[in-house]
Amino acid sequence: MTQPSRPSPTATYRLQLQPDFPFAAAERAVPQLAALGISHLHLSPVLEAVPRSTHGYDVVDHTAVRAELGGEEGLRALASTARSHGLGLVVDIVPNHMALPAPASLNGPLWEVLRDGPTSPYARWFDIDWDGGHGGRMLLPVLGGRLGDELQHFRVRDGVLRYGEHSFPLRPGTEELPMERLVEAQWYRLAWWRLARSELNYRRFFTISELIGVRVEDPEVFDATHGTLLRLIREGVVEGLRVDHPDGLVDPGGYLDRLRAATGGRWTVVEKILTGDERLPDGWACAGTTGYDALRHIDALFVCPQGVGRLFSHYRDFVTPLADEGGDWEETVRRASYEVVTHDLAAEVERLVRTATRISERAPRPGDHAPWALRQAVRELLVRLPVYRPYTADAGRAGHDAAMLGEAAARARATFAVPEEARAVDLVHDLALGRYEGGSDDPGDGTGDGHHGAPDHDGFAARFAQTASALHAKSVEDTAFYRYPVLLSACEVGGDPGTPALGPQAFHDFCARVQRDWPATATVLSTHDTKRSGDVRARIAVLSECPDRWRDVLAQVSEGAVGDVMVDGATDPMVAWPAWQTVFGLGGRPADGAATAERVAPAVLKAVREAGLRTSWTEQNPEYEEAVAEFVRSGPCGPPAAPLAALDDELAPFVRANVLGATLLHLTMPGVPDLYQGTEREYAALVDPDNRRPARLGPELLADLDGGAAPRDLSAEKLRLTAVALRLRRAHPEWFGAYTPLGAEGPAAEHCVAFGRGGQVVAVATRLSLRLVETGGWWDTVLRLPPGGPWRELLTGRTVEGGAAVGLNELLAESPVALFAAG
Repeated sequence: MTQPSRPSPTATYRLQLQPDFPFAAAERAVPQLAALGISHLHLSPVLEAVPRSTHGYDVVDHTAVRAELGGEEGLRALASTARSHGLGLVVDIVPNHMALPAPASLNGPLWEVLRDGPTSPYARWFDIDWDGGHGGRMLLPVLGGRLGDELQHFRVRDGVLRYGEHSFPLRPGTEELPMERLVEAQWYRLAWWRLARSELNYRRFFTISELIGVRVEDPEVFDATHGTLLRLIREGVVEGLRVDHPDGLVDPGGYLDRLRAATGGRWTVVEKILTGDERLPDGWACAGTTGYDALRHIDALFVCPQGVGRLFSHYRDFVTPLADEGGDWEETVRRASYEVVTHDLAAEVERLVRTATRISERAPRPGDHAPWALRQAVRELLVRLPVYRPYTADAGRAGHDAAMLGEAAARARATFAVPEEARAVDLVHDLALGRYEGGSDDPGDGTGDGHHGAPDHDGFAARFAQTASALHAKSVEDTAFYRYPVLLSACEVGGDPGTPALGPQAFHDFCARVQRDWPATATVLSTHDTKRSGDVRARIAVLSECPDRWRDVLAQVSEGAVGDVMVDGATDPMVAWPAWQTVFGLGGRPADGAATAERVAPAVLKAVREAGLRTSWTEQNPEYEEAVAEFVRSGPCGPPAAPLAALDDELAPFVRANVLGATLLHLTMPGVPDLYQGTEREYAALVDPDNRRPARLGPELLADLDGGAAPRDLSAEKLRLTAVALRLRRAHPEWFGAYTPLGAEGPAAEHCVAFGRGGQVVAVATRLSLRLVETGGWWDTVLRLPPGGPWRELLTGRTVEGGAAVGLNELLAESPVALFAAG
């Protein structure tokens, strides 16, 4: 609940920088973005990254601003132009990892470690387990085949070992050795890429071996990796920070304390994904999260709880999934978790097992725990955690996390056939909490990495938490979400497909808590990481209000489709159901089928690979994947999709209500709204790379609206609403204080979401508008505006007296949303 020492942004606008949209392009967009009403530009990572990277999270040099974007000169020019228009800069930072690039020389510190091994002064930078097998070497799983088969492709030129696009330094004194001996003599072991999942001995980002973990918990490493950004902050170029993936850090709370001290308390938000009723740790020195918790509560408002249950019945009839392959949410998550922890994260689990074994063997009363028992204990505890990770170093979370791990341990013990062998769970449980008191006469050397003694105890707790985070992300977000596509809008970062609907009271409770505890937190609807943009999700959510209509349309389009994806001689409905829903989410009318297919086919192909049921990233089934692509081209993006266009026309008024309603709530609820590039208008994007295309910005439409032109379509309506709300926030930030729920009165009250801010602003949105129409409309439902006023509706200009009870039929006659300001 730490608040910034300087004023928080009133609204930020995320720009995804890349070589095709560098600092100069962002600078040209400043005038129109300032006119929109934001206070800060929010930039994707700006430090030197792998060439041609479209995201910048693969940092290779912390000392330099990325040359492909325009370098530090370009960043300073952007900051200067932004400042002249009243805007500041917020920058995304990546403390958790760096790139392991090709060639490796792009990462200078890592290059030195590969050359000089654990004695390199840079060895402390990286989370490498030098004692984790491989003869004290670091595994580099970069070969296209087995080492013996690839040796013929190795060359030594200019004192460097080269293999394809890769290059590696040579350990001094080994340059003249025969190739086989030379390869064996290095501080790194070159290996087939398939060995990564089980043999890797460095921490990586999730399961991406090309991103190596950085030990920012070391003060020297923190200073070296943050020096350039901290200098830019001191010099006024950067005013705020977004912290990527804090759950990958040893001690996120400690890191944020150090960051706050170094920045002077600048506005900082963290990409922490909260699950269920989980809360951000109270003691974290930040303004809040990046906003996925807000996304969840907004989206769920527009899902009909009764309709989504019926939609599931239709899905079950159409897909006929097994319980653990999409037929039951909890069973699907459980199976995915076991698959990821035993397969994808095998190396991470083995590192924990090695550490636990060493600790057990050194105890005054050795536990005699077999490695298999420790391995089972680690896996069973990990898969039972309901959140991304515990925070054992955080005093405020200690009690909560101890209870959570205690419950997980009780269930994990039950998986052992012999109760005495289940004591391995007790050891792992205590180590995960940092409470093991088995004792040791060896205090360790203080490095905390790959050595014996006390550091093993601390290291286990930290790595258990880091592995838990990777497991949850990979098993839930990147696997189960793609195996349970009942309502795609619910399969979003921070979402809960098992409970996709929430009512107004849950939304109000969330907003009240945010205003009380984290009033400067960020809120979002779309990001570079969302699997579907906010407008696509808003459109798909309407299907929860008309599940029978979706069933009938799906039957129509399925009859006309050709080139169905086949599995064992039968059509694979697990591809068809989400593919048709995806195209509906894009608008349901692919005017240019080929162009639409170019976007939809990669998204559907990514979905089936992530699901991992018929093909995967590492075990690809080319025949199946080609059938998927052909199905998308000839079905959802071909002539059979005509019924989707009719459905789109039929549901257009209700899509409009969802899009405008979600937009209004996002822009007026507690927190700092963060807009993703282009989302001020109607914005339809799928999972990356579709949502990371260079921004296409144009000021003409906003200028026309400011000149008095009436909105001619939903995109223009959304732009007008966005500009009105953002300008109000920027002109009167003090008005967006206290949060007061406003309850409608009457038979349709549950369809109205309304609240006041600071006694000066009132926002009103319609939810479940299709069901509202089907039940006869608003009838005599009224909303009583707060006392004071008069209240001026900013979209229409009408005025309502304070304290008046206004019929919602009248209030929302022209638009499904209303935004009032006092005076």
